Amino acid sequence: MKKYWILGIVSLLLLTGCGKYTVDNAVKDFSNKVNNSKSYKLSGTMEINSGEETFTYSLESYFLKDDYYKVILVNQTNNHEQIILKNEEGLYVVTPSLNKSFKFDSVWPDNSSQAYLLGSLVKDLKNDAKVEMEETDKNYILKSKVDYPNNEELTYQKLYFDKDMNINKVEVYNGDNTVKIKVNFNEVNLKAKLDEEDFALEDLIDENLNKESNEATPKENEETKCEGENCKESTGTEEQNKDAENQECVGKDCTSESSALDDIIYPLYIPANTYLSDSETVAGEDSNRVILTFSGEKNFVIVEEVSKVNNEFEVIPVYGDPLMLYESIGALSSNSLSWDANNINYYLVSSDLSTSEMVNVATSLGNSTLVSSLK
Repeated sequence: MKKYWILGIVSLLLLTGCGKYTVDNAVKDFSNKVNNSKSYKLSGTMEINSGEETFTYSLESYFLKDDYYKVILVNQTNNHEQIILKNEEGLYVVTPSLNKSFKFDSVWPDNSSQAYLLGSLVKDLKNDAKVEMEETDKNYILKSKVDYPNNEELTYQKLYFDKDMNINKVEVYNGDNTVKIKVNFNEVNLKAKLDEEDFALEDLIDENLNKESNEATPKENEETKCEGENCKESTGTEEQNKDAENQECVGKDCTSESSALDDIIYPLYIPANTYLSDSETVAGEDSNRVILTFSGEKNFVIVEEVSKVNNEFEVIPVYGDPLMLYESIGALSSNSLSWDANNINYYLVSSDLSTSEMVNVATSLGNSTLVSSLK
């Protein structure tokens, strides 16, 4: 009896002496938690490091078995909100402030690693036969390879867990061991009790319309303007009244000077042996459009114009994938990339640029230090 008791103690020490988990047990435990969840809700922040600055997003991520997703990202610098939504009708990237959405013909999220989706993290761990584990006083850390086909500089990630294998942070690194993406989870609810109605596109549209309606409703205590035919003109100088009108135009589909594109923004990255061959400004009814043509070994065209707010919700079909840029989620196809950032709509098209080159050009446009005034 004493012999068996000693063997039991030795076995227990072998299991617990170097920590509660081995690599295999840790991966299995985390995978089981995720796979057994019928629906989950995550919230936290995501930081994207461009090399020159860090872009921070508030993050909410929802999942319902088997293929329903909703990811809400809000840029903390300019409050630009975008929503990735996948339901039985398809995959969408919704931009509420513009009242529009891209609809993708895509197998997202299975075609790329996603640091804010638990199923994607499990997939990365299972696809790596050489997962490494490190234990600290407070954490277990799993290190695995990643698969970002549209961002080849990202090579591996570290997943941080507490001592009960509850995930709290993800860091994605490049080949120089620099953190390029960091996701901090403030809440992980694996029993969220979501249903299909929580992933309805119509609800996102209705929420935006209600928000616009509430913003447009005057306060009860505000003085009613110009009731009846004989009413006084609004007080203030003509210049002040004009400024007020322009302020009312912000965020609406109206034709005012605020819709004019003031500056041309040039890319800081241009492929070798390629140069700007033409710059054309085309005047429209309510805004102007800039067309930049680049020629040489890698021909491409960039179109820039002020982002327009649609009176009715617009769905734009795209045969491609959503792509996370530093300041926005873009729509990537085989030879084009479209996105909105800082109230400007960009459209990049080329038959010569690779996907990574298109991304490099696009992200270099996010730096507005190289501009030329149109005034």
